[in-house]
Amino acid sequence: MTHPASGNVALATRDLKHVWHPCTQMQDHESVPLVPIVRGEGAWLIDAEGRRYLDGISSWWTNIFGHANPRIAAALADQASTLEHVIFAGFTHEPAIELAEKLVAITPPGLDKVFFADNGSSAVEVALKMSFHYWLNQGHGEKTRFIALSGSYHGETLGALSVSDVALYRKTYAPLLLTPFLTPSPDAYEGEPGENPQQTAARRLRELRTLLESHAHETCAVIVEPLVQCAGGMRMYHPDYLVGLRALCDEFSVHFIADEIAVGFGRTGSLFACEQAGVSPDFMCLSKGLTAGFLPLSVTLTTNDVYDAFYAEYNAGKAFLHSHSYTGNPLACRVALETLAIFRDEPVLDRNRKLAAHLAQRLAPLRDHPHVADVRQTGMIAAVELVADKATRRPFDSKERRGMRVYLHGLQQGVLLRPLGNVVYFMPPYVVTEQEIDLLVDTAIAGIERAVAG
Repeated sequence: MTHPASGNVALATRDLKHVWHPCTQMQDHESVPLVPIVRGEGAWLIDAEGRRYLDGISSWWTNIFGHANPRIAAALADQASTLEHVIFAGFTHEPAIELAEKLVAITPPGLDKVFFADNGSSAVEVALKMSFHYWLNQGHGEKTRFIALSGSYHGETLGALSVSDVALYRKTYAPLLLTPFLTPSPDAYEGEPGENPQQTAARRLRELRTLLESHAHETCAVIVEPLVQCAGGMRMYHPDYLVGLRALCDEFSVHFIADEIAVGFGRTGSLFACEQAGVSPDFMCLSKGLTAGFLPLSVTLTTNDVYDAFYAEYNAGKAFLHSHSYTGNPLACRVALETLAIFRDEPVLDRNRKLAAHLAQRLAPLRDHPHVADVRQTGMIAAVELVADKATRRPFDSKERRGMRVYLHGLQQGVLLRPLGNVVYFMPPYVVTEQEIDLLVDTAIAGIERAVAG
């Protein structure tokens, strides 16, 4: 029997006395339960009283091979008994060296240099600073601006937030942020009537061309999440946009930054989303699935051309200026190596495609739901767009918090769903079974019925 002092209520009470949680209005927890998790098994989380929750969102899109994965845990324990950390300036270690070698081998061609950081936002910061500093070192100090997609999200440090288009954040922190140029997203959901996703991508590329014709001279880079704008509402678009983006960046001499933090490592059906367009960006940001949800780690990969722009005699003052205390942490690097080894040893992508097909089949009936405007999917990411009126796509008032109703219903049924506003999405760990997908979808459907009622 669980001791009361370590039960759910006791732990939640202790937490709420001192802990401030992310992306949370803390007053909500006067009525919304705070769930203390004590362990995980595969696709499941277990609370302090033994209640199980199916992790339908991979714990913020990080966990790909299951909680407490024994293979990764063993690698971590082995590394912890050897070397936990060492300064990464002037020193190095084999886990970081090997990880860099393996990442260069599996990412799109031309990404030959690896810069380590410790979270996704930091990887984006590195890419932004490195792009700006590259142009500065090349004698183009006038290039100080960035282009981002409407509806984009790239993290919550100030630089990453500056190239994000989330209204609430920009309204709140506007005085602290850079101002990017925004180009319309190629989001297929927002296509013109009768327009297919390829045509939407082509039209949006023409609009990007117009923007670059006016502003390329002051632009460092275009930053996008390839194929899926995740935190922006799981907006999805055709790979043709990436093909055209690469061509435009080359034509107008601006960098292409691919933020694959959420979409990398098999999430979209290929190891990296850029592969589906056959393109190599100038910078690729990776995190989340890199360590399968075990430890914070991120990398920014870039080209020899970018690296060479910083390589100079010390007094030239061209060195890249960025560091973190835990840069290249050996524990995280060893975990990442074991994550990549699982991709090497097991048919992960083949299995994901079968699971994705099953998920698509189960979600298909929702297309006819009177309050569902769209059901969309890219690999192991699927989303259901809830609306007040299907014919006009009029959204529900955000103040009604319909998505919260889905979340609460999920908790009651032992399923973790965390809608983005009125978008109910699915991003489960790759170890999920078809039966667990059935539970996810059945729970979501019942939650949607509850959410749209009244």
